[in-house]
Amino acid sequence: MTATTGGGDAVTGVEAAERGATTIADRVVAKIAARAAREALKAAPEEPEEAPGSGPAGRPPHAAVVVHRDAARIRISLELRYPCDIGAQCGAVRRQVIRRVRTLAGMEVPEVAVQVERLHSPYTRDKGRGRVR
Repeated sequence: MTATTGGGDAVTGVEAAERGATTIADRVVAKIAARAAREALKAAPEEPEEAPGSGPAGRPPHAAVVVHRDAARIRISLELRYPCDIGAQCGAVRRQVIRRVRTLAGMEVPEVAVQVERLHSPYTRDKGRGRVR
């Protein structure tokens, strides 16, 4: 058995902090955030009188991320079904994104901006009328 002093590796003698660093790319954090947003929206309660065949609302969430040191600032773009409690759904998305990014990437998340790009109504879907006024 080889002994070292100062806490270095027994084989190389190099301190753990000096052996390297792990970096997580912005696009990886963006994928984690987008997946977390999908999870939060799936967990949201469905509307009681939903039109038949209305399915999920539009496109899946998209995330843009800027990572600086161990902090990620995240912008989530998503589409929601209408009518819904928009504030509650955005809050659920924020909480889930923060939780998952902290857990999976080990990063702090000081800012999550949620942008609702479109609201989908099951009552005006596929009517062939275009825009409803």
